[in-house]
Amino acid sequence: MRPIWKGAISFGLVNIPISLYPAEEHNELKFHLIDSRDDNKIKYKRVNEVTGEEVPWETIVRAYEFEDGEYVVMTDRDFERADLSATKTVDIENFIRQEELPLVYLDRPYYVGPASGGEKPYVLLREVMKKTGKIAVARVVIRTRGYLAVLYPLDDVLVLNLVKYHDEIRPVGELKIPGSAKISEKEMELAESLIDKMAADWKPEDYSDEYREAVMKRIEAKSKRKGQEPVAEEGDEEAAIPSGKVVDIMDLLKKSVEGKKKSGQKETHKKSG
Repeated sequence: MRPIWKGAISFGLVNIPISLYPAEEHNELKFHLIDSRDDNKIKYKRVNEVTGEEVPWETIVRAYEFEDGEYVVMTDRDFERADLSATKTVDIENFIRQEELPLVYLDRPYYVGPASGGEKPYVLLREVMKKTGKIAVARVVIRTRGYLAVLYPLDDVLVLNLVKYHDEIRPVGELKIPGSAKISEKEMELAESLIDKMAADWKPEDYSDEYREAVMKRIEAKSKRKGQEPVAEEGDEEAAIPSGKVVDIMDLLKKSVEGKKKSGQKETHKKSG
C-alpha cells in the first residue's frame, strides 16, 4: 500500500514520524456516458473559454481570482511555503473523550503507520490513548487543504479520521423535529423488546452492498439479452411510497416482535438440525 502523505505527529515535544494510507476502498460500479445512437463513449475536453481550443494538462495551473479577471498563480511550493510545518505535521491540539464527538462530524479515515525510528513513540501514544479512553483532536494539511481531524487507536493501528468543521454541519433548527410525544409505558416496553430481539454483535464482514449486487445481476441479465426484443419483467411496476397516514404503532411493534420471535425459532431449529 502506497502512502499518500508523509510527515510526523506532533505530541507535546514529541515528534513521531508517520505515513498516511487510505483506509477506504471504493467499489462503486463505474458507468460510462455513451452516445445511444452508436454506443461510442462521450469524451470531455478542457478548452480555453476564449479561443475554444483544447488545453493540454501540462499548461494548466491553479490560480486564485483576487479581482475581476486578475489572477495569482499558485504552485505546489506556494502551498507548502504558506506554512511549512503545517504541511508536514499532524498537530495534536488536545484530547477528548471519544463519546464527546458526534458521529455526524466524521468524514474520511486514514491508517497511520510509523516511519523508521517512530515505532516506540507510536506504540506509546496508541497505548496511552487506549488506557485513558481519550482520542486526539488534531490539525493536518493534506495536499492543498487544511483539515480538522481526530486520531484514535483501532486494535494495533492508529487511525486519523478527518472531521468536518462546525460551520460545515447544517443546523437542524429549520427541521420540524418533535421534542416530545405522548408515549405509553407499553409502547416503550414493546420498542425495547424489539431492539433486544434485533441486538447483535458488530461484524462488518456480514454486510455488503446489496444494491450494488442487485444492479450487477441486472447488468448481467441485460448483457445476455442484448440485441433481443425487450420483455416485461416482474417488479417493473413502481414501488409503493409509504403514505403519511397515521399508523397504529402498538400494532406494528407487536407484529415486529412476533416476527422476530418466529425468526429466532427458525434459526434455533436450523442450528439444532
